[in-house]
Amino acid sequence: MTYRRSLARTAVFAVAFTIATAAGRLTVLDSGHLSLVWPAAGVAAIWFCAQRRAPARWADVLALSLATMAVNMATGASALMAAAFVAANLTQAAVFAHLIGRWRPDLWGGGGTEPLRRPRDLWGLVAATSAATVAAAVLGFTSIWLITDRFSWAALAAWLARNAVAVLLLGAAGICLGHAYQRWRAGTTGPPRLPRRRAAEYAALLLCSALAYLAGFAYNRGLPLAFLMIAVTVWAGARFTALFVVLHSLLAGTVVMAFTLHGTGPFAEIPGHADRAVVAQLFVAMVVVIGLSLALGREERDVLLAELAADRAELAVQRERASQRAELLRAIIDSTADGLAVIDDSGRVVLRNPAARRLLGDQISPGERVVGAAHFGLCHLDGTPMSDDEMAHNRALAGHDFDDVDLLIRNARVPDGRILNVRATTLDNGDGTRSAVVLFHDVTAERRHRDELANFAGVVAHDLLNPVTTVEGWSDAARESLAEAPDHEAVRHARDELARVYRAAVRMRALIDGLLAYTTARDAAMQMVPVDLAEMVTEVTIARLDNAIAAGRPRPRFAVRDLPVVLADPVLLRQLLDNLIGNAIKYTDAAVTPALTITAERDEDMIRVRITDNGIGIPAGQHEAIFGDFHRAHRTGPYAGTGLGLGICKRIVERHGGTITAEDAPGGGSSFTFTVPAVVSAREPERVADPAPLR
Repeated sequence: MTYRRSLARTAVFAVAFTIATAAGRLTVLDSGHLSLVWPAAGVAAIWFCAQRRAPARWADVLALSLATMAVNMATGASALMAAAFVAANLTQAAVFAHLIGRWRPDLWGGGGTEPLRRPRDLWGLVAATSAATVAAAVLGFTSIWLITDRFSWAALAAWLARNAVAVLLLGAAGICLGHAYQRWRAGTTGPPRLPRRRAAEYAALLLCSALAYLAGFAYNRGLPLAFLMIAVTVWAGARFTALFVVLHSLLAGTVVMAFTLHGTGPFAEIPGHADRAVVAQLFVAMVVVIGLSLALGREERDVLLAELAADRAELAVQRERASQRAELLRAIIDSTADGLAVIDDSGRVVLRNPAARRLLGDQISPGERVVGAAHFGLCHLDGTPMSDDEMAHNRALAGHDFDDVDLLIRNARVPDGRILNVRATTLDNGDGTRSAVVLFHDVTAERRHRDELANFAGVVAHDLLNPVTTVEGWSDAARESLAEAPDHEAVRHARDELARVYRAAVRMRALIDGLLAYTTARDAAMQMVPVDLAEMVTEVTIARLDNAIAAGRPRPRFAVRDLPVVLADPVLLRQLLDNLIGNAIKYTDAAVTPALTITAERDEDMIRVRITDNGIGIPAGQHEAIFGDFHRAHRTGPYAGTGLGLGICKRIVERHGGTITAEDAPGGGSSFTFTVPAVVSAREPERVADPAPLR
């Protein structure tokens, strides 16, 4: 708000306040300056609320003071009496503006932009009005008492009643009209369009109101017909807006005061000016409060019903969407080729798709609860029956991992057997219970194909060893024969060619041995038993020492810490250790004596083994790639190999349920870390599912 606009609004309110003050002074009932109405109190309250954020607040205080002094002195009040009225008016307006802004800050005039919308807005307005009126009465009436040396409780009650009704009625009207004016200026509302029936009801209410007030005040003939006004007030509150109710009450109050002031109507017959003013003002207050209570209660109910209807519509939309999503999810689950089952912690089957029935050979549980493993024909891959505790959902609900486990199903519907890859995990239901989600995937064809390829590769690799051995033998014999031949250029040329043939045969043998080892590491049956890791490491290191001594190379040094007992396949674990220790010795500079450190530590249910060397290390960026098949990190130099060694190590570790990583050693060289299961003394060693061909 600009300074000029603030002063303009101050001038407008000052004129309205002057007119209201003059009107109030015209209703003085006696020589004690007791007015029947005091609309200036309501105008002042709205004035200070509207100018809450005005930059020229001092102008409002000055204008209100001058207007009060001028009108009161012009109508016969002394300067001292007018000053008392100034203090009372300023106090009442300031207290009302402060309290309405504190208690109902969302209302227009309280700092917000809203009109009266709900009953609690009315009660906040009533409370602010009461507090402001009492504060003004204490100050103003006490000042008048001191000036005139006269005090009357009836006059005090009349002061409180007239000022409270003026602030309540004009304050409510100001809040509603201020909100409407603000919306009109913002362009968010236009002139109302009333249907004919609605317009007819407005006209009927106004006509009935006029008749009721005429009957009660103009033509009562001594009859107490004022109750008729309550009927039209209830009608207005029950059917029309709060703004209309306020304007209707304002019009009704004006009519009541006009008749009473001219000595007509039931209130004019009350003896005593103060009592007459109190009763008349209480009647107007009752009309305002009843009408606004009904109107605001109905409007709040309509808003709540609209919100409820919107919520119901939104809920219906969400329910429809949820139903569509559920149908889509059900269609997806039913159409998938993999089996899916959801089983709660009591063994009840919550969900089962058709693929699960088919993969289990239609051997589903009778009823809704899962029965024992024997009912389905669940077996380990070696054909041994599975116990109920080993079933996927029981293992998952017991907190054990059950991921990528292969099981054998053999029952009356699947007499030849079917291998299923099973995964199970838990799902929190949100109510403190859990369910197990079990997934089935048929890997029978994949297993058969892989077994056939493995068998074929094994046979081919084994059969290739015979011609390779023949080539090695005959090339070696030819070399020995040429060694005794006289020196000649052709003889030297033949010796070089035979050496190339022999080296090629050696490389072929190494490649075939690697392929056989890789096949063994991938597909050979595993026997998981407790293995003394310290004893096995000792055997491998002694063998490597013997090889170094026999070849005339530097003897490797080994630092072996305390090593525990692990749960592993002895053959595969020995191959793993031999490959890692052999690589550490092999990839060491010829001028450096190999030095290896072998340690182990417990990591929950696993043993973490670390082998650190002082070799040539791993090229940057290849710490993960070296575990790939046929990957060679050092393709140049005297480090021959097939690139299968670390791939074999990775496969062995993964078949034990562990991981293997490589990193640079702090002092140079490499550090390989792998994990294998620990032996848990509190239970039997767990069975590890292992691939095997169908029988």
